Amino acid sequence: MRCFAQAAPKHTADEEESLFLRLRQIQDPEVEAAFSKLEQLEDEHRWAAPLHAEVDRLGAQYLSSGCLSSHEVDDFRKAVASLALMYKQHISVEDGVVFPLAVRVLSDAEKVAIAEEMAGRRKVKLVRAILKAAKTQGSLLPPESGPHFPNS
Repeated sequence: MRCFAQAAPKHTADEEESLFLRLRQIQDPEVEAAFSKLEQLEDEHRWAAPLHAEVDRLGAQYLSSGCLSSHEVDDFRKAVASLALMYKQHISVEDGVVFPLAVRVLSDAEKVAIAEEMAGRRKVKLVRAILKAAKTQGSLLPPESGPHFPNS
């Protein structure tokens, strides 16, 4: 349940307030060509928000009362299935277009600033070893760290 209530909004902020904001400030044909993908991801964030809220509401209701009506179970399943389908495509665009582009065009200082903002949203300390590993591996974060910081 925590994923829908806490991690998803932080993920959206990570992208829209930190990463996309910086990418849009870069005047480069490759970056400008990717703007439509950024807009697609932002649209998906807005589309997913009410579904996240529905899953959170119904999940919390089930955890507190131990039951849902058959209609509520159907609503829960439909919301989760819709989110799963959307996120499959969403993650494909992130991993295939946006993140590789960011690795190529953002400076090390910008990557550090993004990582610090992400850590701040999660109220965790940024581990400099992760940043060093990411820099040497040519990624925003090393593969073993996963797509999110701990406690996201």
